[in-house]
Amino acid sequence: MEQDIGLIGFGEAGATFARAGDWADAAHVFDIKTDNEGASRDAMLAAYADAGVRPAISLDDALNNVSLIISLVTADQALSVARMAAGLIATGAIFCDMNSVAPQTKQAAAQAIEAAGGHYVDVAVMAPVDPARLNVPLLLSGGLAGEAESRLRALGFGKTRVVGADVGRASSIKMIRSVMVKGIEALTAECVLAAQAADVLDEVLASLDASEKARPWEARADYNLDRMLVHGLRRAAEMEEVVKTLEGLGTGAALTRGTVQRQEAIGALGVKAPPEGLGAKIGVIGFDGVPARAG
Repeated sequence: MEQDIGLIGFGEAGATFARAGDWADAAHVFDIKTDNEGASRDAMLAAYADAGVRPAISLDDALNNVSLIISLVTADQALSVARMAAGLIATGAIFCDMNSVAPQTKQAAAQAIEAAGGHYVDVAVMAPVDPARLNVPLLLSGGLAGEAESRLRALGFGKTRVVGADVGRASSIKMIRSVMVKGIEALTAECVLAAQAADVLDEVLASLDASEKARPWEARADYNLDRMLVHGLRRAAEMEEVVKTLEGLGTGAALTRGTVQRQEAIGALGVKAPPEGLGAKIGVIGFDGVPARAG
């Protein structure tokens, strides 16, 4: 691996990728922790040495004359880092933003990078980096997404896919998918904490096992919307009682309250004979539960 890389951020993801790809001296690495005197700076310098990468004393040093930049910082710093990098990158350099942020944030970052003569590529990291390492799935979008994909593959990334030319498309897929993935995690906590408090955990889990039917997500979503359109008001009333149950146990009902609101809004559309197919049902509901047409 001969290409030079400017790597911004050396947390779990950056360090994992550098070690797995044996990027060594080809990677010029800058992490904000090296700006701080003390234990955190010493620990970061030790991490650089352990990975064999070249430490940069500043962001300017990390980006000087490199044609490929990878940003892997905390979400709250992603936009400010892109704006700082915009004043330092070489003309024509590719800036791969791998941070988990909203598409609007990436579009704002792209404006800064491209106004400075760079090329911005939205990269969504679609699974935990450990243990997948360089086999973690990456989605790319942007004008030079194809070229960025080739460069990333040369670094050792094995599961990359270009999903379009528009910055924000890759991150939209990741962010919206997280509604389900992280939402299920949060619902799991809300459910099992209450079940444990009520001393019915085993029975609740057994009931879920008995009712779970494996099916593709399109079919599952189609069925769920069908039930909400037809029975949403009744289900909302039932979920009000669930809220009372959880509040009585003292375990919290934040997500269940949201379920009441969504069920009620969709049930209130009054659609008693939902159309066939997921797309048609979404068309009836409209965005944010506001009817696209009269019920």
